[in-house]
Amino acid sequence: MADEIAVVGGIDTHTDFHQAAVIDSIGRHLATAQFATTPQGYRRLLDWLQSHGEVLAVGIEGTGAYGAEIARFLTANSVTVVEVDRPDRKARRDNGKSDPIDAYGAATAVLSGRAGGTPKARNGIVEAIRALRVVRKSAVKARTQTINQIRTLIVTAPSVVRDRLRGLSARELVDTLARSRPAGELHDPACAVRIALRRLARRYQALDEEIKEADKEIRPLVTQAAPRLVVLPGVGPETAGQLLTSAGDNPDRLLSEAAFAHLCGAAPVPASSGRTNRHRLNRGGDRQANSALHTVVLVRMKYDQRTQEYVARRTAEGMTKKDVIRCLKRFVAREIYRHLPHVTHSTTLLPQTV
Repeated sequence: MADEIAVVGGIDTHTDFHQAAVIDSIGRHLATAQFATTPQGYRRLLDWLQSHGEVLAVGIEGTGAYGAEIARFLTANSVTVVEVDRPDRKARRDNGKSDPIDAYGAATAVLSGRAGGTPKARNGIVEAIRALRVVRKSAVKARTQTINQIRTLIVTAPSVVRDRLRGLSARELVDTLARSRPAGELHDPACAVRIALRRLARRYQALDEEIKEADKEIRPLVTQAAPRLVVLPGVGPETAGQLLTSAGDNPDRLLSEAAFAHLCGAAPVPASSGRTNRHRLNRGGDRQANSALHTVVLVRMKYDQRTQEYVARRTAEGMTKKDVIRCLKRFVAREIYRHLPHVTHSTTLLPQTV
């Protein structure tokens, strides 16, 4: 009978539908079907999986994108969800590419143990921080593009416009242009440039205000989520928000501080050969989290006495600045992990934080 066997599910996620597959405990393909990405579709998918036997786990490709809601639904219904990476190019060339093949591949990856990652929960305060930071990040990018456009226009503007704006800081430049009252005919290049500069300056001000509003919303959420994190040297609401977002609402899925360092791309990578014994920077992992660690390290190198003493000592030993920063990132990742919310910390014999 179906309820006497154990099965593993696999889901290939898409915008409007999910392709599901189910295999038994020895890897035999049992069935595959499509389900709509609606609450009713999720319920039918779960019922379909359970109709084949006891569901041990479900592997989902794309839990951070199209599969976010189905992962939440299955977890809420006490189904173990495993995050599955997309197959590499060699596997795709060998096995072909289709939705059923990908769904079966997700199930097989779980059964074989090749996939074992726990997806982010995405159901708490950190998910709220992530959503607000998406808007803030795009506003910061647009503001930078706007000031670059202003400076480019000034470079090519007629002298009558350009000479009046020489030597002004970015803030003075934006304020001056936003208050300007261009006069003249639009077919005159000088008049057209003045109008364009005023519009860009007002756009910059609007984006600047949007960023300030986002900061007011994000700061208390970050403080509430990790009050011990934001008081660490060099860690502000922005860097803390990024590190919390990378860890997710369930940081306990990261079983050790080494796993968190690996997630942030701060775990040292061996680069030894012959008589050379060294490590290099890790260029993998979450690059946004790595950037946040880099910011913390730069701030500490400038203002934190402990870090300055460490840099001086390692530099005297012959280490390059890049290698010193790599070590500092690893130390900072260790300290950050200890202050993530709801993390059960184990003892470690690694050196103390710098």
